Amino acid sequence: MKLHFTTNHQDHRVALLAALAITIHIIESAFPSPLPGVKPGLANVITLFTFLRYGWQTALQVSLLRVFISSLVLGTFLSPTFLLSLSGALLSLSSLFLLQLPFRQFFLHQYQPSAIGYAVIASVTHMSGQFLVAWYFFIPHPGLFKLLPIFITFAVILGVVSGIITQLLINRIQQR
Repeated sequence: MKLHFTTNHQDHRVALLAALAITIHIIESAFPSPLPGVKPGLANVITLFTFLRYGWQTALQVSLLRVFISSLVLGTFLSPTFLLSLSGALLSLSSLFLLQLPFRQFFLHQYQPSAIGYAVIASVTHMSGQFLVAWYFFIPHPGLFKLLPIFITFAVILGVVSGIITQLLINRIQQR
């Protein structure tokens, strides 16, 4: 029995963007974090770029491929790290999808949040998703909530950085 798979341009785009996000994620995992649970999340720049350029569904594919394949390569599949990464990715993409709905339906693309605005929302919801999963499943102690302002502050700062990088990437591609 011979299996034959056909691919299209969209499949190639998803594979390329996912490979880029996976590579960045793996490289980033080699660097120490300033605080446990805080990483720059530069692979999320690829997800945000994909969301802004190609839409929510493509961004979801890229993000899920990044989470699953990176966890397999790094040996964290089905570990707490995997669950935290997956929850953050799903919540941040859900927030981006919900954020864009009113702009699509009511403002007809006249007013759109900037890449920085989207990145900050995605970063804060990503961190919040990870925090809630960590609290609910791994460290169900009320004292953990004392760290939340620190995590949210880092999320906002790193979200701004990710948004700037994403906007620079979009501008660079539009110049071509």
